[in-house]
Amino acid sequence: MPALTLARFQRITPQQLRAFEATARLLSVTKAAQELYVSQPTVSVQLRELAVTTGQRLFETTGRQIRLTQAGEELYKAVREVAACWQRFESRIAEINGLVSGRLRIAAVTTAEYFVPDLLGPFSAAHQGVEIELAIENRDRIVGRLTQGMDDLAVMMMPPDDLPLDRMQFQVNPLVIIASSKHALVNKTIELSDLSNERWLMREPGSGTRMAAEQHFTEQGFKPNVVMSLGSNEAIKHSVAAGLGIAVLSQLAVQPALWSGSYSTTVTAQNTLPSDAGALLQAGLGIMQVKDFPILRHWSVVWRKDNPLSATARHFLDYLQASQAQPNS
Repeated sequence: MPALTLARFQRITPQQLRAFEATARLLSVTKAAQELYVSQPTVSVQLRELAVTTGQRLFETTGRQIRLTQAGEELYKAVREVAACWQRFESRIAEINGLVSGRLRIAAVTTAEYFVPDLLGPFSAAHQGVEIELAIENRDRIVGRLTQGMDDLAVMMMPPDDLPLDRMQFQVNPLVIIASSKHALVNKTIELSDLSNERWLMREPGSGTRMAAEQHFTEQGFKPNVVMSLGSNEAIKHSVAAGLGIAVLSQLAVQPALWSGSYSTTVTAQNTLPSDAGALLQAGLGIMQVKDFPILRHWSVVWRKDNPLSATARHFLDYLQASQAQPNS
């Protein structure tokens, strides 16, 4: 490294990098200050000093929003790379010393929140030196996090095809049609075409559940009458129970208490979760018996091919594979 460049780099403080990383990630000086437990003027000063040291404008203002400049984007990428390198160093040292420690960063789509903690619990108990960071976002934001390389692993149903990803399928995900428990067709075996006049509630565009449902509808030559898009499974469940329409959701979102903790990867009708009519009725919901349903998809854990996996991420994947190999899985 040239002497002038090294001298400039040495003037950058850890506090300035932390302030920059938080502001770049949150795109808000106020939120960065709150996360770092410092005042907003303190973050502003650190960002200003960092810009002077680098000789570059790092943020620009558009209305009330801020965004990274091209130089800021490059610095943000460099900061993440440095953090990732340090994490790999810590993990490698832990391995040398026969320990499993470090940080495991996992992102998961919103439907996976019903079971991901059950995956992480036993792993965390067995490896208490591992600090786990779990982010729950919708699919579009998970894809964004994968694009930026923010996480070690991501749990999702429909990984993007335009990123260099490795993946491991670990659990079947049955998608079912739900209706109000008072709906006239709940206890009848019907065709999908019988629902052509129903009001359909769907997850927001870009949701993995919606993408899978739309793909299936196209294959069946069926066009649902979509009257409402909602951004969460809970909002859809409450709206369906209130009689506002019917919807396609993961059965795990409808009956999370039925998650068994076994990670089956065989896609057959027998892999659907057992029904729990009592719990469904209590929630005001019913699962409709529709031909060619449930739609059977898989949950996958994915990671970037072009980023070396941390030791903690490799240990978690080994744990997941071992869980699949257990009897009754």
